[in-house]
Amino acid sequence: MQQSHIKNRLSEQLTELITRLEEITRDLTSEHSADSAEQAQERENDDVLNALKVETEIEINQVKKALQRLQQGEYGVCVACGEEIPESRLQVLPFAELCVSCASKSE
Repeated sequence: MQQSHIKNRLSEQLTELITRLEEITRDLTSEHSADSAEQAQERENDDVLNALKVETEIEINQVKKALQRLQQGEYGVCVACGEEIPESRLQVLPFAELCVSCASKSE
């Protein structure tokens, strides 16, 4: 896969994630209902939104790291063992920093 294509794909993913994070943040800062039953449901929704926010922030950091590895010429190389990450893995998970073997060991 061409480096420009990878960079575009990662940049698009980063933009989508940032937009998602902004939407989640906006939803979290919206006012709650005065009704106590509705407040309980809204608080449960906030818990879900907070979890989504954390996951989105993690993904943003992963994509930023992948862009940095790309710029440094280290993209597609496992950070643990130094072996090349198969293109099929990068197609599915473009910000992967571990090969399948190392990823399995770390789980």
